[in-house]
Amino acid sequence: MSMPKQVRLTLVKSTAGRLAAHKACVRGLGLRRMHHSSIVLDTPENRGMISKVHYLLKIEEV
Repeated sequence: MSMPKQVRLTLVKSTAGRLAAHKACVRGLGLRRMHHSSIVLDTPENRGMISKVHYLLKIEEV
């Protein structure tokens, strides 16, 4: 079996002054502060959160 695809996310813009739902998405993706990175599975649920806050993130395929 092959490993599920993964995506590396880096928070490049601050969540200060953003909507509460957008802050919750960033936290749900495992990001805590500026320039912090996390690796998440490429699932439809995570893709939905990424698309909601794409303007705050740098997205790289792993």
